[in-house]
This record gives sequence, C-alpha cells and structure tokens, in this order.
Amino acid sequence: MRYGEDKRDQLKSGLSSYSLNIEALPGVQTEVRLSTYVDQLIDSLRRVHYVQKISKMDHDHRRKDPSDPMFDPLKAAILQHREGNVDEAFWLVFLATHFGRHVVDGWRLARDIYGKYGAAGTWSWNSMSVDPEGVSVWLTEVEDELQKDGVNRRFGNHRKYETLKTSSARGTGKVLESYVRWVGQNRGHELLLSEVQGDGQQDPGALFDTLYSQMGQVVSFGRTGRFDYLTMLGKIGLTDIEPRIPYLAGATGPLRGARLLLDNNPTSSTSAAVLNEKIRQLGLHLEVGMQVMEDSLCNWQKSPETFIHFGG
Repeated sequence: MRYGEDKRDQLKSGLSSYSLNIEALPGVQTEVRLSTYVDQLIDSLRRVHYVQKISKMDHDHRRKDPSDPMFDPLKAAILQHREGNVDEAFWLVFLATHFGRHVVDGWRLARDIYGKYGAAGTWSWNSMSVDPEGVSVWLTEVEDELQKDGVNRRFGNHRKYETLKTSSARGTGKVLESYVRWVGQNRGHELLLSEVQGDGQQDPGALFDTLYSQMGQVVSFGRTGRFDYLTMLGKIGLTDIEPRIPYLAGATGPLRGARLLLDNNPTSSTSAAVLNEKIRQLGLHLEVGMQVMEDSLCNWQKSPETFIHFGG
C-alpha cells in the first residue's frame, strides 16, 4: 500500500480537527511540527504494512535454513506456520525479537545461535522444550570462539544492551530458558493461547494485555521486548492480537513523545496511565493502530522539527 498525499492530508486534517474540537495538541501547533509528525506517522504505517505484506508473500525455503546466508527468522516463521509448525513459528518470532536485526550484520547473530554455530541440528522449539538448560551449557562452550572468530554478530537496536554471556543474569541462555518455561515445556503455544483465551471471547486487545502481563516472567523482556514480540505475532498473522493502548508505562521515547504532543513538554508530569488513554483516543480518531502511534511518537520526539527516517 502506498501512502501518498491523500493519506498525508487525511492525517494532517485529523490531527488539526482533534486539536481544535476534542483536545488540544500543543506539540504540533506549528506547521513544521505538524508536518514532521505526520511524516513519522506515514513512516510507521509503511513499516507495519511491509511486515503484513511479507506475511502473504511466497518465500524461498532457504529462509528456514540457518546454515544459509538467506536465513531470515521472520520469513522462516511464516513458512513454518504455513506448514503447520505452530510452535516453531512462534519460537522463531521470539528469537527474531530477542536478537533483533542489526543494521549492518543483519540476522547473523540469530542465524548462528539458532543454527548451533554450524554444528548439527538447530536450537529449535523441539530441542529447547526437551532440554531448556542445554542452550546455556552450549553457549558456555562456544562463547570464546564466538567472540574471537572475527565475525560481526551484534544485537539489533532495540536489544543493543543484551549479551550472550552465560555469567550474566540476563544472558541469552537465561532469556531463552525463561521463555520456554513461560510457554510450558509440554504445553506449547496453541495450548497457552487456548488457556489465556478461555471461552474464546477475548478480543485481540484483551489477549495482548494478558500475554503482555504474563511475559513479565521472561528474563530481560521488559516493556519494549514484550511490545515488539506481541505486535510481530499479529503483523505476520500467527494469531489475532493487537495492542489497544501504547503501553507507555516503562517506556522512554514513546512516553517523551506523548508528553511532547499533549503537553508540549517531553518531561511533563502527566502519568503514563493518563497518556495511554489519550493516545488511544487519538489513534481511534486518526484510524491508526497503537503500534503506529507508539512508533511514530518515539521517532518524532527525537527530532520534532526535522523528519529523520529510522529503519530499526
């Protein structure tokens, strides 16, 4: 989907009418601020649509093979889901979220860990669910070699403070183990979702909220990690899930952006709870989802008067 001048005009008009008739938006009272924020909304819409688009495309099966440079955990998840391998699809999305795609290294880190650094087999869901502690033992064995082989394999921007070190309380081994234990070694993702949904009446927003809360059990998956993981499940079509608020509690950039937009002060004292509801209402008015609102506010507050494209 292309977002041209018509969409831009619609968003600009929507923000202006909201500010005039519903609640003032002092952060975008100038034309340059308004235009810059609209540009960030468009950029966020494009990012979300891109992932939704690839979820419907055909993909080379080499995308599933971590021994192949074409490996891509998100496209692999799409393929696994189409083949009925639900647990592996969810697991690959989790790995993609944990490691992230580095702007230079791409998926190299996820590829080497999932692919056991070239050894036989993979750290698949089946492998992990049988032996959750095994990945930490293995990482201890290969840690030095991974650091000294001259290959750049870095975490993505949202995960840049993560580590492979098994000595760390938030090392990758502990993260992966804790995710398996949250889902349940013998339960799997379908049963987890079934138990969460109960009678099946939970809407996408309620499902998101419940899983977001439960994922507090996963090591090193704070506000951003949980939000990124759960929104990705929805975008690539693994389950019907979508945030109904931007989850600003614990946020940094998105919270500053919301305060800048609504208070014209990125360090105002307005609470995350109050801002969550106000941004939810604005998103409904603009007819854009909460991931777009969260992402656009985060990026806009970094440069509110000059548009900068952020690829991460």
